[in-house]
Formats: sequence, structure tokens, C-alpha cells
Amino acid sequence: MAETCCSGGNVVMILACSGCSNTGQLSNQAAVELTREGFGKMFCLAGIGGKLPGFVQSVKDAPIVVVIDGCPMGCAKAILEDIHVPLKHYLVITDEGIEKNKNLQLERSDIDRVKAAVKRIADKKEPSAAPETKGVSGCGCTEC
Repeated sequence: MAETCCSGGNVVMILACSGCSNTGQLSNQAAVELTREGFGKMFCLAGIGGKLPGFVQSVKDAPIVVVIDGCPMGCAKAILEDIHVPLKHYLVITDEGIEKNKNLQLERSDIDRVKAAVKRIADKKEPSAAPETKGVSGCGCTEC
């Protein structure tokens, strides 16, 4: 079976803030690259924030959810808290020593640093006790 945006062997759901700063865009770029590399699956934080039922259920059912915020404002964190999903694997990029600014010309070294931090965070704590699934379902995309 071909993998789609929400299925396959990956159990790590990656939620990136994608804000309008370098750190927000580093969050997004790291999530894109980690998905391409097969580390996990990037998922739609906007759908979760919009409280679309399939998206909300998918994040609640995911065995491991890595949430990446670019800065301490914690927009992604607030979205998960609003739907009562505990943060077990959470990263704030500015805590990794990357200063937030409006320069959207991303540095390869910063992208790599964020990717390494996401992998470290995903392995740091015990994953949730949700049953293992073949992938994330119910996202509402046209491929699933």
C-alpha cells in the first residue's frame, strides 16, 4: 500500500508552529525535512487549531506527538492545551540557542540543529500509552 500524508509505518506526529520569524520557519523546515527523511509525519496544526474533528482525533490517537514552537510565546503549545492534549515531547527553538529574528533566510546549520533537537526530544521521554497504530488516521485529506 502506498503511503499517504496520514498513514504508513511512522508513529511520530510532528506539529510545527510555522510562525512569521526565522524560528517559526525553522520549525516548519525541520518538520518538512524530517518527514521526507522518514523520521515522522508532519501534520496540520491549523486543522487542529480549527478544531476540525478528524484532525483533533488524530492528534489524540497518535502514539508520539512532537510539538515544535519557534519561541516562548508557545502558539503550538496553546493549540494542544486548548484541546486537552498533554505535551510530552515539546521543543522551543529559542531554548536551543537560536535567536528569534525576522530574517527568513534560514541557515543550514540552524535547520540541522533543530532536526537534531526534535529527534532528541522524541526519544527523551516515554511515549504516550496510546495503542500502536499503522499511522495517523482521520485527518480529512483526500489521500486517506
